Amino acid sequence: MVERVGSVDGLRDVLRRLSVLKGVAPEFDPQTVPDDPVELFAEWLHAAVDAKVVEPHAMTLSTVGGDGRPSARVLILKDVDSAGWHFAVNAGSRKGRELAGNPVAALTFYWPELVRQIRISGPVVADPTEVAAADFLARPSGSRQMALTRRQSQPFNDYSELDEALDRAGRELEIAPDQVPTEWMSYAVRPDEIEFWQGDPARRHKRVQYRLVNGVWSRNLLWP
Repeated sequence: MVERVGSVDGLRDVLRRLSVLKGVAPEFDPQTVPDDPVELFAEWLHAAVDAKVVEPHAMTLSTVGGDGRPSARVLILKDVDSAGWHFAVNAGSRKGRELAGNPVAALTFYWPELVRQIRISGPVVADPTEVAAADFLARPSGSRQMALTRRQSQPFNDYSELDEALDRAGRELEIAPDQVPTEWMSYAVRPDEIEFWQGDPARRHKRVQYRLVNGVWSRNLLWP
């Protein structure tokens, strides 16, 4: 029998002993933020890159199913422009099905090294097919090979199934290296609400909320 390391006993005490908000927060004056939240997002993202935050473009994508049940997973941000915050998914995956049935989403970025968090939410629209194709073809071969198994999120019984499917997909890629599966989609969140949060150990967090009203961004401070 394999010995299990750790136990659920005493987890509350373990969790209570863990430190929080130990990063180094940059200077931030909420009174001087730009009118456009995209500018502030770019500023914070560049700061995260300069601070060598691990995978600063990783974000939690939250969607909602037809039964009202939320689900979340971590994806990689692909672009930000006037059309929104872009990411790519397999249409047959759970997130793809949920976006098709309920095209709204929330994105969350968290950079503990800078004690910063960004929350973005709003409707989701599909990008043109050429955007999805460009995203797919720019991916590493292993990523494309896995996508070509066309079985993301489906249950399976044995890893031999996965190996066989990957072998078939690999041969498919060798024959047609520029193919793009029809299931591959690129989406953009067009936010109507964005919050920038900078934490403080004394809980005097700095929070700025942007809201889109009649096509114009308004902003206000939020109580910590």
